[in-house]
Amino acid sequence: MSGTPSDRSSAIWTVPNLLSFLRIALIPLFVALIVDEDTTLAGIVLFAAVAATDWVDGFVARRLGQVSELGKVLDPTADRLAIAAGLIALAIRGAFPWWAALLILVRDVVVLTVGAAVLLRRRVRLEVRPIGKVATFSLMLAVTWISWGTLGYPLDDAALALGWISFTVGIIEYYVAGAMYLGDLRRALAAPGG
Repeated sequence: MSGTPSDRSSAIWTVPNLLSFLRIALIPLFVALIVDEDTTLAGIVLFAAVAATDWVDGFVARRLGQVSELGKVLDPTADRLAIAAGLIALAIRGAFPWWAALLILVRDVVVLTVGAAVLLRRRVRLEVRPIGKVATFSLMLAVTWISWGTLGYPLDDAALALGWISFTVGIIEYYVAGAMYLGDLRRALAAPGG
C-alpha cells in the first residue's frame, strides 16, 4: 500500500471507515423496519447484521493497514449509535424491556459524556479495551435474541434463554469495561501534560 503511516492514519476514505459510515447509514432503515409491526422481523435481521459487522471494520483496518485516527473514533461511535437506536426502537415496539435498555443506555451516556467532554478538552484519546468489544458483542446478541423470543418468532424459548444469559454476562462486562475506561481517563489526565 502506498503512503506513509502518517498519511494512512489521517486518511478518511478508507474501506474500514466506509464500512462504519455504511453501518451508521443503515440505522434509520432498521429503526423504521423495527417499529412497523409488518416489517419488524426484517428490522431485527438488519439490526443483527449491522451488529454482527461490529468487528469487521476493525479487522479490515488492521488487515489492509488502514488504521486511521478517524476510524478509531468512528467505529465505536457507529457501535454506540446502532445500539442506542436499536434499543429504543425495540423497546418502543415492545420487543425489549425498557429497564434492560436503560441499563445499557445509562452506562453509554455516562462514559461518553464524561469521557468525551474531558478527552476533547485535554486532547487525549483512550484505546478501546477488548472487554469493551466483547461486552458490546454480547449485548448486541442479547438484544437480538431477547427481541426475537419476545415477539414469538421460531425457537422463541431458546432465543429468550440464550438472550438473557448473554445479557447477564454482557451487562456485567459492560460496566466493568466502563469502570476501566474511567480509570484509564483518570490516569491519562494525571499523566504529565494531561
